[in-house]
Amino acid sequence: MDRPLSILLENPILGIYEDMNMRTFDFSPLYRSTVGFEHLSSLLNNIHSSEPNATSYPPYNIELLDENQYQITIAISGFQMKDLTINIENQILTVTGQKLDKNEARKFLHQGIAGRDFERRFQLADHVRVKDAAFTDGLLYIDLVREIPDSMKPKTVLIRNGNNVLSDVTQRDVA
Repeated sequence: MDRPLSILLENPILGIYEDMNMRTFDFSPLYRSTVGFEHLSSLLNNIHSSEPNATSYPPYNIELLDENQYQITIAISGFQMKDLTINIENQILTVTGQKLDKNEARKFLHQGIAGRDFERRFQLADHVRVKDAAFTDGLLYIDLVREIPDSMKPKTVLIRNGNNVLSDVTQRDVA
């Protein structure tokens, strides 16, 4: 049984020890130097909370092909293209496999090839989209690309001459 990370803390004032479960993270120190990352804590909490329920089936790889190109490879032997669906909703890529032709008349003496239905989810970062998907030799390849809009790319801000001041301050006002 998976237990949450537990730490033993000594309370120096009372001289007692407390067993504290670490289920949440406090990101408030990061907010002092960042702007617009408030959704990061909820994203990490969602990933953390769903982790104990996650299974390892089907196995997959995530590969960095180029600076802004990725490929997810999922090993799904025994499935056909008609058994697979790929959906994207709210930046979550969901790959589902459901055997449509379940031959229940077969009697296995040993069944080591996993052919069970599955659902695998991937949280996509902002501006990452699915470019293509291909199914070959029991492997599903999903190509992803990160396309940063021009409005979000780095810009150089011109610094103007300071002669145009907002208020008219003279030497007489300073003294």
